[in-house]
Amino acid sequence: MNEIKEYTEKMFEDIKRVDENGNEYWYARELMIVFEYSLWQNFHRIIKIAMNNCKNSNYNILHHFIDVNKMVQVGSKTTRKITDYKLTRYACYLIVLNCDPRKKVIALAKTYFAIQTRKQELSEMEYSCLTEDEKRFYQRNLTKKGNYSLNIAAKNAGVKNFDRFHNAGYKGLYNGETANEIAKRKNLRYREDILDNMGSVELAANLFRITQTEEKLINDNIKGENSANDTHYNIGKNIREVIAKNGGTMPEKLLTSNKSLKELEKEIKINER
Repeated sequence: MNEIKEYTEKMFEDIKRVDENGNEYWYARELMIVFEYSLWQNFHRIIKIAMNNCKNSNYNILHHFIDVNKMVQVGSKTTRKITDYKLTRYACYLIVLNCDPRKKVIALAKTYFAIQTRKQELSEMEYSCLTEDEKRFYQRNLTKKGNYSLNIAAKNAGVKNFDRFHNAGYKGLYNGETANEIAKRKNLRYREDILDNMGSVELAANLFRITQTEEKLINDNIKGENSANDTHYNIGKNIREVIAKNGGTMPEKLLTSNKSLKELEKEIKINER
């Protein structure tokens, strides 16, 4: 039973995504396959029931069931638009409750999403109580995971020069600055990680850049190194424009943290001795 549970958790973890705020979500069409439904019409009917349950529980449907469109290839030169949903853990749990209970994967999914929903409730409440350095550690961990997924998506798009690819995103977000130029402005040592020296707000902006670029590369089926680089640049630039529109502080104007996360880690280890 333990082996089955571990396998099932991996199934859900493999299709899990993370947004700019660190919130996890799943795409309905990917979840449909894991839940062993072959027809979208049948699974969509279950989603509609779950949405109604969400409404009856006085939760905002639009917050938990986000309607998104995707372009899919149906022929060698033909594409068409299909409907999909970005689902929160709570939305996934409501869907599970309305799926065929005779399926073993559904029985296990009930436990998985119930536990994960509770974990997220705790993390959201606890985040606001974290110190600035604790928030930095939290956001940095998410950017590491995000960059790992982004690199996979970029490789699938045809990217070979990853330094140029990542610099394209930085240039868009930082008004033309490359990673090396950001490091120099922050007075960092050679090869010192710029992300380890950012505050939580700056890290969150970069996490948004990372997750949105990955999603764009996958959903729009971007192919070619130049196209991938342009996509990363445009995402970074768009986020910069949103920050400016909302009256926020530009990333390059945010203060560099006094200590890098690696320095803080060393101090923590020393204090624990």
